[in-house]
Amino acid sequence: QVQLVESGGGLVQAGGSLRLSCAASRSIFEINVMGWYRQAPGKQRELVVLTGGSITQYGEGVKGRFTMSRDDAKNMVYLQMNFLRPEDTAVYYCNAKAGTREYWGQGTQVTVSS
Repeated sequence: QVQLVESGGGLVQAGGSLRLSCAASRSIFEINVMGWYRQAPGKQRELVVLTGGSITQYGEGVKGRFTMSRDDAKNMVYLQMNFLRPEDTAVYYCNAKAGTREYWGQGTQVTVSS
């Protein structure tokens, strides 16, 4: 079992940056895949970025602007978001996949004004 808590969301102008953090309740060293997803109002939850081993997969429209990193020693995962656009407005969720189990955080709101 692992609990995930996101933070760092907020209101930012278009072109600005935000850094989201995800704190895990236990060691993430053995968690195979971690990632970020987002859900805009009226839309389905979609992939932002995930990493598993040497593989990094990006969702549409974020490659080159968003970067995910993880600090296993601190049980933290981060999402650096640059050059934000109004269409990036959504609730952002941290996700962890460990074997057959999947965990989600409660989400953090990101609002980008034009």
